[in-house]
Amino acid sequence: MSRAERQGTILRLIREQDIATQNELAQALRAAGHDVVQTTVSRDVADLGLVKIRGENSLAYAHPDTPVQPRSQMRDLRLALRRWALSIESSANLVVITTPNGFADPLAQSIDDANHPRILGTIAGENTILVIAAEHFPGSVLRDELRSHVAGETSRGSPAHTERS
Repeated sequence: MSRAERQGTILRLIREQDIATQNELAQALRAAGHDVVQTTVSRDVADLGLVKIRGENSLAYAHPDTPVQPRSQMRDLRLALRRWALSIESSANLVVITTPNGFADPLAQSIDDANHPRILGTIAGENTILVIAAEHFPGSVLRDELRSHVAGETSRGSPAHTERS
């Protein structure tokens, strides 16, 4: 496969998952069908100008144009989710959040203000928000991430953490 194809795969991989090391990146590339060695990965990281940003659990590679969320915006999103989210469910690349009547709009605004790199946008009604995940990003992963924000102060048995059968 060509260098351009390999580098395109790298950009897709770092958008879809947190990859913290060149070794992890090489393994992900191999799993995607690219036969690479560490020096090739190192050269690709430099050529693409990849940077490390705070991922979900650690620093992870990102494209230099990836928006970095200020801590205050993430804190505001966490607080808004804890305050207003009653349930968080997903289907395909969509997440549906329910709120008490009248609180969908302020929660959707908090989500939009966070400029989350994995969220394309939101649509709010009276008590329901449709969150649209970025292309090629599963709604179930976004759902779990949003639920993790709620989990900070909510017990595991709360509505935001229940699965619908």
